[in-house]
Amino acid sequence: MTVAKKPAREKIVDAASRLFYGEGIRAVSVDAIAEKAGVTKNTLYYHFKSKDDLVAEYLTSRDQPNLKLYEKWFGAAVGSVADKTESIFLQVANSARHPKWKGCGFLRTAGELANLPGHPAMKIGADHKKRFESWLAGQYAQVDIGDPESLARQVVLLMDGAFSTMLVHRDPAYAEEAGRAAKALVAAKLMEQRQPSPD
Repeated sequence: MTVAKKPAREKIVDAASRLFYGEGIRAVSVDAIAEKAGVTKNTLYYHFKSKDDLVAEYLTSRDQPNLKLYEKWFGAAVGSVADKTESIFLQVANSARHPKWKGCGFLRTAGELANLPGHPAMKIGADHKKRFESWLAGQYAQVDIGDPESLARQVVLLMDGAFSTMLVHRDPAYAEEAGRAAKALVAAKLMEQRQPSPD
């Protein structure tokens, strides 16, 4: 049985994703991406006008898989939405224990491109983070938590803080601690919702 070959564009994106995530945006050259993909530079430039376009495609390719993973972790967890929220953090902590874990690719890219706010990758990263926040708010709205948008924003702050702190200290316990804080926030909102309103 013959194995179908990947199209050149797919090989280029795969190679760029591995290199950008593993080594950083600025550290990786177009030559290195072409070599890892097993294509010529001409072939690479046929599919992508510039390295900037490749960086944007790298983040775009991570968007939906990452969001679906968060949804899967949330959906598989037992208990209240507070427990389910914490479970995302616990799963992130488990992922961070893998030797090849290098942090959140969206945050790392934003850090490298901080002086280029108009870069297309910055918008892609911001849109990804906002989609996660909106999805969380939707989960909280389903159980009638008051001001679900504000609660989702607080949880996202904890999540991105955990990602950043783990990258500095290389310690997944920070994500676990952030998860406990997120669970407490959500649980407190659930308790508020159950309190009888004053006459």
